[in-house]
Amino acid sequence: MTGTTETPSQARRVIVALIPLVLFLGLAVIFLMQLTSGRDNSIIPSALIGKPAPTLKLAPLEGAMTAGKPVPPLTTEAIRGKLTLVNVWASWCVPCRQEHPIILGLSRDDRLNVVGINYKDRNDAALAFLGELGNPFTAIGVDPKGTAAIDWGVYGIPESFLVGADGTILYKHVGPFSEDSLKNGLLPAIEKALAGTKG
Repeated sequence: MTGTTETPSQARRVIVALIPLVLFLGLAVIFLMQLTSGRDNSIIPSALIGKPAPTLKLAPLEGAMTAGKPVPPLTTEAIRGKLTLVNVWASWCVPCRQEHPIILGLSRDDRLNVVGINYKDRNDAALAFLGELGNPFTAIGVDPKGTAAIDWGVYGIPESFLVGADGTILYKHVGPFSEDSLKNGLLPAIEKALAGTKG
């Protein structure tokens, strides 16, 4: 009885067949490590934190009103010298609608200036959104092509940035704010900024 030996071509076929399995197992291990790391995956590090905020020179959202006056355009002057939350939003963004009551609540905090970048939106739709849900913004800039969002390193909306009175980006939040992310993320960052501490 003679033993069977694999030819080089058979061994090659076995190796080629095993490659997808090895790749799948490798990806599964990485995915499992991410799930069990305990890290908050909504926190995406930003290269801009600790750096000056990008220049703002956006056109106004025509027709937006607050207290009977037109809402001014979003420019660097609109945030200079004030602790500011820059919120990137759009009327078509379902999570933006979800977080809007929180943004409205933040706009009532006298310590904070809340401004908005209206991202790739239609003017009439943005106005209808604010008309229905309320306008929390002291200034709004329209970003029809997403150029400003690229400058700010936006991954997807909503996103919010806390900018210090000196123009430095102090904090970034990706996705809609929740009561938990407010309590454990933004509010401590605001308190730290107001206390004049860094880090």
